[in-house]
Amino acid sequence: MTRDELGWPRGVEMFARYAYAPNALGYCGPPLGATLRSGSADDVRAAARRFSGAWPYLKVLARLTGIADPLDYELVESYWLGGGRGAEVDPHAFYPALLDIIGPQAGHYWSHLTPDLADEASPNHNFHVFGVYPWTRFLGRGMDEHPLGVLDNCRITWGTVVSVSGERVEVSCRRLAWDGRALTLSEHSPRVLDIWADGYSAVPDVAAGDRVAVHWDRLCGRLSPRQMAALAESTERQLRLTSQRLARV
Repeated sequence: MTRDELGWPRGVEMFARYAYAPNALGYCGPPLGATLRSGSADDVRAAARRFSGAWPYLKVLARLTGIADPLDYELVESYWLGGGRGAEVDPHAFYPALLDIIGPQAGHYWSHLTPDLADEASPNHNFHVFGVYPWTRFLGRGMDEHPLGVLDNCRITWGTVVSVSGERVEVSCRRLAWDGRALTLSEHSPRVLDIWADGYSAVPDVAAGDRVAVHWDRLCGRLSPRQMAALAESTERQLRLTSQRLARV
């Protein structure tokens, strides 16, 4: 039975799908891949609290929106994809509230988290990737390929499935590009991904024509037209504001 059929709360289920890839690869959170992949809903709830990246955003979103559960579906969806309830939050209220939580954890290694970053802030994953993580600060130093690759893989990418062949899928999507001055998205190009990894798939019945989300080369789930539009809008907003910051350096 699927997690939906088991009656999992939608927010908990979505959190597990989107957090799984970077966690399984060792990039985000403690080693909880097995929990996210096959644990119970209560196990995933407990695991989510140990994510030093996503969890503070969800806590702040819950506080500022008045929604009691940080893993409420509306909040989880808004964090990973942008738009929704998070788009209603004042960035200048959100950013200091976020720093109150992550600042003591970050210490002097995150000295780039200055007050002026509030103009770029948004309570979603795009801001975490492009604003909070340090990788954009390494662009323009003559070795752009590695930071650009990290940024492109860490953001949530949207695309359309072109074909399915065996246990692989071809997705048409836009990659992250850097021209030395600004971050943009490329034209659509094909990307071949595995449907299964570690005996797990977020979309085991993926089919041609599906709109899908991709995180670290793994499928996270299908996207509705509304979700795809929200993700595209939040990504383009973040790239525009991040590029403005980089131009001032």
